Amino acid sequence: MEEQRSHWGHGGLPRWLTGEPGYSASRLPWPSTILLGAVVMIGSTIAARGQMGERAPLDLFARLLLFLAVAVLLLRHRHPVVAVFGASAAAMVYLAAGYPYGPVFLAVAVACFSAVVAGHRRAAWSAVGMVWLGHVLVAHWLPPSGGHAAPWGQELGIAAWVVAIVAAAEFVRVRREQWADQRAEREAVQQRRADEERLRMARELHDVLAHSISVINVQSSVGLALLDSDPEQARTALTTIKAASKEALGEVRQVLDTLRAPGDAPRAPAPGLDRLPELVEQAASTGLTVTVETDGMRGSVPPGADLAAFRIVQEALTNVVRHSGSRTAQVRIGYEPGRIRLRIDDEGPATGNEAGGSGNGLAGMRERAAALGGTIEAGPRADGGFRVRAELPLLSDSPGAAAPKEETP
Repeated sequence: MEEQRSHWGHGGLPRWLTGEPGYSASRLPWPSTILLGAVVMIGSTIAARGQMGERAPLDLFARLLLFLAVAVLLLRHRHPVVAVFGASAAAMVYLAAGYPYGPVFLAVAVACFSAVVAGHRRAAWSAVGMVWLGHVLVAHWLPPSGGHAAPWGQELGIAAWVVAIVAAAEFVRVRREQWADQRAEREAVQQRRADEERLRMARELHDVLAHSISVINVQSSVGLALLDSDPEQARTALTTIKAASKEALGEVRQVLDTLRAPGDAPRAPAPGLDRLPELVEQAASTGLTVTVETDGMRGSVPPGADLAAFRIVQEALTNVVRHSGSRTAQVRIGYEPGRIRLRIDDEGPATGNEAGGSGNGLAGMRERAAALGGTIEAGPRADGGFRVRAELPLLSDSPGAAAPKEETP
């Protein structure tokens, strides 16, 4: 039903007749039609001189038919079916009247070409077949008065001309469809890349802001509680707030700079596991004691994997600060050939409904791991705590390993 409706326009009229958007151009092709009309008129005059005595001389009616065959081509973009049948009908009457062969076929060819390219193949074939059959009927069975039947050999030439015109039109139509498909595919790829870039920016901003704001929230609570009883401790809390907010502003500015100028490298290197001591220090300022254990020797770690590992640990510790009653956490990093293993544990219990963190935080960790071809598991432990376990490959050619625009080469 949908396909049937697509062929009909307003008022129940066919789209090829109404000329609605998608089947037509917005302007009439005046320059090319005028040029074609001049070629047909002048060429027909020259052809008539060469066929004098064989075909009827050009008169006013012949000129009118030639004019109609060309004038209807003004509609070949808006109404290609009307144009091809109009030009074919005028040409058929012109030939049936015994007027000279000549550029009148050019008008039919242009109309046929436009109809095929516009997708009206059946109409184009029908119109051109009508001209050819009409010519055969008139030339062989109903020749003009005083004339004689034309030789059958010339029909081969006319048939070859028809096939050549339709074949050329079909070739152009196919090429246009291929170009349209390629353009649509390129636009889809660009849209997908834009969506991925927005997702990456949102994930990066979430990780930066969630961690820093959690530290600021805890320290502001401490500062307010100790403002009167222990001003020195309150001062320390305010100092931590200042440092955390400054760091957050710097990282947010780096992300936004990358967003504004995607072709430029960030001014500062992206964070990695070498900044883990800073995370431990910030966690300590909130009252969380973090123990870090490392197994294996750290070798060459691709920047993308290094950033992902840092953000996963950062988000896991942020979730401990925000959603766990535990004041201790354990971070275990295992360097193995071709991979990094991460494990972050806290003793619990959860202090709210969102045990282990919000949906966005856990989703962001999973997306980072998946972008590198890694895996991540996060969930409550049997003893009431919470565990985050991640495995990230270190192959430089793994998907997303390059982490474009997140780090400085």
